[in-house]
Amino acid sequence: MVNFKGVDILDGAQFSREEIEHILAVTAEFDNRLKTEHKVALADGYLMGALFFEPSTRTRLSFEAAMHRLGGDVIGFADAGATSAKKGESLSDTIRSVDQYVDLIAMRHPQVGAARVAAEAAEAVVLNGGDGAGQHPTQALLDLYTIRTERGGIDGKTVVLCGDLKHGRTVHAGVELYKHYGCRLVFVAPDQLRMPDEITASLKSHGVVVEETTNLEHALADADVFYMTRIQKERFADPAEYERLKGSYILNRELIERVNPGVTILHPLPRVDEIATDVDDLSGAAYFRQMRNGVTTRMALIALVLGLL
Repeated sequence: MVNFKGVDILDGAQFSREEIEHILAVTAEFDNRLKTEHKVALADGYLMGALFFEPSTRTRLSFEAAMHRLGGDVIGFADAGATSAKKGESLSDTIRSVDQYVDLIAMRHPQVGAARVAAEAAEAVVLNGGDGAGQHPTQALLDLYTIRTERGGIDGKTVVLCGDLKHGRTVHAGVELYKHYGCRLVFVAPDQLRMPDEITASLKSHGVVVEETTNLEHALADADVFYMTRIQKERFADPAEYERLKGSYILNRELIERVNPGVTILHPLPRVDEIATDVDDLSGAAYFRQMRNGVTTRMALIALVLGLL
């Protein structure tokens, strides 16, 4: 029996396949209900703190939309400069303060490990909405749900992860889920932005088939799912290095139609120039549908960690 009540959602590695399947099943239930209902009022009277110390569009708004769709309420901030952190307050003290007001916390922070610090400080449940270049487990779960809905299943799929794999918290969390489904993983990145060696080694030790390449076209040809990520300017200490690498890989319509017209294309967004806009109306361009799935996935997680299901 899977029970998530009171469980912090901090990284992709914390889940078993049984737990992932339960989350996906609840997500599908909410997905179906929202087709005929505007609200599924399970969280009436509950309050979520949305603490975004780092810029966010989709993650913050989908967490807030999820809580409102569940009938709950939200307080929080989207500018750390407007909080007491600017006065020198520690993250731990900020979390202890917010903990006095809310039933759960959804948080994004630029420092790796910040979500775990928050979970240790709070009695409320913490949902990690991204901790620097660390983890983004709720995004990884909605990505997995999107793969299932777009491809009809997950097991045995070839998933290509392309772009900034060194700093990509969405892919760091995602590979921890794909390993439960026998997926073949292909990493496409410049040498400077390769998937961290410790992650690749861990995957291989679990029997995951991993290929690393710098050849986008070769990887695209074999992909069931092509997961593109942007080169993350904010993670570079040297702006010149970013400028040199930012256009490393670009997907456009001509390339996709020539090499693999049946591929499913995902992107956690925002994009810069790594997916041309002429891709957007291809049937396999799923990134805006992927974004929509963020609401129902986060509804599922909120309901489960609050013990409402």
